[in-house]
Amino acid sequence: MLDEQLYPKQMSFLMMVFWTGLFGGIFWGAIGYIAYFLNFTEVSPNVILEPWALGNWKYGWLGKLISMVFLAIVSIIAAFVYYAVLRKLKGIWFGVGFGIILFLLVFFVLNPIFPGIKPLLELKRDTIITSICLYMLYGTFIGYSINYEYELNKVQDKEAST
Repeated sequence: MLDEQLYPKQMSFLMMVFWTGLFGGIFWGAIGYIAYFLNFTEVSPNVILEPWALGNWKYGWLGKLISMVFLAIVSIIAAFVYYAVLRKLKGIWFGVGFGIILFLLVFFVLNPIFPGIKPLLELKRDTIITSICLYMLYGTFIGYSINYEYELNKVQDKEAST
C-alpha cells in the first residue's frame, strides 16, 4: 500500500499513445494555423472539413474549432499507426520519415478529395517547404514520444523482472 502511494501507477502505453496523438494534433494544427495566418502556407488546416461540410461556416471560428477536433482525431489514428508499425525502431529519423510519408499521403494520394489543396507542383515554394517542415516536426514529435515511452517501458519491465 505504501508502495502505491510513493509510486503511483503509470498510465498504460496505449493511453500514452492516445494522449500523444491528441496533443500532437492540437499543437501542430495550431502551428499550422499560425503558419497560414502569417502567410507561410496557402493551405489552411480548415481544408480537412472541405469534403464533408457545406456552407461558409467552415471558414469562420466554428470551422477552425471543428477542424482542430478533426485534426486531433486524425492525429490519434496516426499515432496508433506509428505505434503498430514503427514503435520498436530507435532514432529520430523514423519519426522524420513518418512525417514525410504523411506529407506525401496528404499532398499526393489524398489530394483529390481536398479541393482546398492545389496539386503539389502548383503550390508556392513557401507552402511546400512550410508543409514539409510541419509534417516532419509532427512525425518527429509522434515518433520520438512513442519510441521513448516504448524504450522506457522495456527498461522498467527489465528492472521489475530482476
